[in-house]
Amino acid sequence: MRTQHPLPHRRGLLAAFAAGLLLAACQGGPVHDEAPPPPTLDAATATAERLEVPRTVEIQGSLAAERTASLSARVMAPVTAVRVAAGDRVSRGQALVDIDPQAARGQLAQAQGALEQARAALALAERNHRRYQALAERDAAAEMEVDVARMEHERAAGAVAQAEGAVAAASAVAADSTVVAPFDGRVVARRVEVGDLAAPGRPLLVVESQGARRARFEVPESTVAATALAVGSEVTLSVDARPGLGALTGRVVEMSPGADPATHAFELQVALPDAATQSEPPLASGSAVRAALPVGRRTAVAVPAAALLHRGGLELVVVVGDGGGTTSRAVTTGDALADGRVEILSGLAGGETVVVGLAAVPPAGSRVAGHAGAVDERGAGDEH
Repeated sequence: MRTQHPLPHRRGLLAAFAAGLLLAACQGGPVHDEAPPPPTLDAATATAERLEVPRTVEIQGSLAAERTASLSARVMAPVTAVRVAAGDRVSRGQALVDIDPQAARGQLAQAQGALEQARAALALAERNHRRYQALAERDAAAEMEVDVARMEHERAAGAVAQAEGAVAAASAVAADSTVVAPFDGRVVARRVEVGDLAAPGRPLLVVESQGARRARFEVPESTVAATALAVGSEVTLSVDARPGLGALTGRVVEMSPGADPATHAFELQVALPDAATQSEPPLASGSAVRAALPVGRRTAVAVPAAALLHRGGLELVVVVGDGGGTTSRAVTTGDALADGRVEILSGLAGGETVVVGLAAVPPAGSRVAGHAGAVDERGAGDEH
């Protein structure tokens, strides 16, 4: 009995399968899936423009009141009363601190006693002088005796004048037993308590005026030379604690004539505009303030702010290539310009076409409808 091999049958199956594939190819059936075409963007475009912008140097300073006074006593005596606290508003002439007046009264009494003694001595010297003059007219007194009497009279008159000055000084010191406000303002520091010993030169209170504020800066001498700062120059300011005020335009009202030998910096005081000083809440003295000083011009690249996209902590712009396809490019931004554009520090060289107004980064190779949107000089595009 002979066994049959299935080889002819397998060859028939392979031939039928190959014929099926050939028939499918002839009928145009796809063997692999094709990639979808890139989308078309309905958006405007703008040109990354090279332009001249001011080059600035930023310096830091602090706000201060237009007038500040550190109040102290002219006598050494215990403090008996402190009538105000830090933050209180005060008026000119208002009593702030009382000092024990006993010591000042004792000095005044001593000065008045010395004055009375000097006046008595002057009266005696004046009588003696007149007596010797009368004797000299009758040749009963020598000329030297008359000169001595006149000298004693003049010396006694000088002693009276000196004693009167001492009384006036003691009276002024006695009046200073009450420390008063030198101007309308606010108490910003209280450095004394009841029972403390007041002494000449020791600060008791610090009072500052309200309303007008000044920004004080230490400006390096190289920056002063580059900016040509002078009294009357305008300076752009910003207050760190009050970003809502925006950019403020101040004016230089005071500037030191020379640099400090230790820091090699000029002291600069800039008056803030009324709109800032009258804002609520009032600007606090000591607040940080910044000034942007122009030091020439430089070339920069700018694009409309609407061309910037944010993704994963990066700032991107979508650039239209020469072939019409788009690519995303990471950029580093600088300052916002006044015309609604943003300065690009790196990532663009200028002259590139960027897409404006996208909500998200499109796929690479996307096309822009019309390839160019009409945009104005501020970068606001007309949609197609």
